Amino acid sequence: MTTRRVVSVLGSTGSIGVSTLDVIARHPADFSVYALAANRSVELMLAQCLQFQPQYAVMMDESSASKLQEKLPAESAVQVLHGEEALARVASDDEVDCVMAAIVGAAGLPSTLAAAHAGKTLLLANKESLVMGGHLLMQAVRDSGARLLPIDSEHNAIFQCLPVDPQARPGRDGVSKVLLTASGGPFRTWTREQMHKATPDQACAHPNWSMGRKISVDSASLMNKGLEFIEACWIFDLSPEQVEVVVHPQSIIHSMVQYLDGSVLAQLGNPDMRTPIAYGLGWPQRLASGVAPLDLVATARLDFAAPDESLFPCLRLAREAVATGGTAMAICNAANEIAVEAFLAGRVRFTDIPVLIERVLETTPVVEPTSLAVVESADEEARAQAVALLTDMNGKPEEASLA
Repeated sequence: MTTRRVVSVLGSTGSIGVSTLDVIARHPADFSVYALAANRSVELMLAQCLQFQPQYAVMMDESSASKLQEKLPAESAVQVLHGEEALARVASDDEVDCVMAAIVGAAGLPSTLAAAHAGKTLLLANKESLVMGGHLLMQAVRDSGARLLPIDSEHNAIFQCLPVDPQARPGRDGVSKVLLTASGGPFRTWTREQMHKATPDQACAHPNWSMGRKISVDSASLMNKGLEFIEACWIFDLSPEQVEVVVHPQSIIHSMVQYLDGSVLAQLGNPDMRTPIAYGLGWPQRLASGVAPLDLVATARLDFAAPDESLFPCLRLAREAVATGGTAMAICNAANEIAVEAFLAGRVRFTDIPVLIERVLETTPVVEPTSLAVVESADEEARAQAVALLTDMNGKPEEASLA
């Protein structure tokens, strides 16, 4: 690289954030860390601050910010901030070149929008930002001249397989459709009866990827693929008919692009998020990521199958939300977050997750997402509806405090 890039890592203590800092640490001459942001993981944030010496460390939780401040050495130059406003600030400050948006869930939307409005290079790992506010985010990218580079392995793979022209769209330049690959998760071969008895630990035991518990449950239910389906429609300006999900249990092919001449281009690699992260950080150049080269002989075989939406209805619900449009996608995401938290807490069964989502989609009004306030209102209403339905399902009040 010719110039050193200044990076803010939002969600630095999560799996994507940790992998991002691992790649950055391999290229100290190419990157400097401006800000790190997390929710409550004080000890890991402390270690990251000591290693990378950012100008700012942002904790969403005020008490966690106080604890971090107490633990930092007296001579440390790191400034500790807290709250959503501080998060938006470090995503949009003039000194920042690049923002890794890796905060999980709806909490990542305001700071992601702030980075887009500020015209940053936005490395988007927070799929919920597009699921909730795709129209708003893509409009902000267009208006500000920001560059959006997808970090989810599937969308990053599609980006790599598209024509060099970044404005290429299906229907032009020979592209006909994209194929999103899905591992199938830990329950790929399970029956409905087995899934009905599944525990949180079983749902979080992903066969290929190391991820946080929420996204692991989403992978087990295929809602993660449903959210990625929505994300692909927004990023690549696709209709739902131009996106196909293919179960590929080895997670070696990360996604594919099909062309009008019958060609299919695929991006392959070992299942390690450092590959798409390095691609985003270095784009348009490629950087060493620390990921071992793919050994096709050792891999031996690649399998494919169609997803079974009767066993994994979350995928159908996400696709239907895209077709409905408006705030339906935000409602779907909000209901899923509440349902997953309830499952992880042992309050509902794994098979209750899609039931709750569908009921919330049926009972929550869908409106046009004309502003962030409208999207946030729909999100809040859907969460309240989900909590009320949980109360009915369990016969007692439920708390839905997403950490």
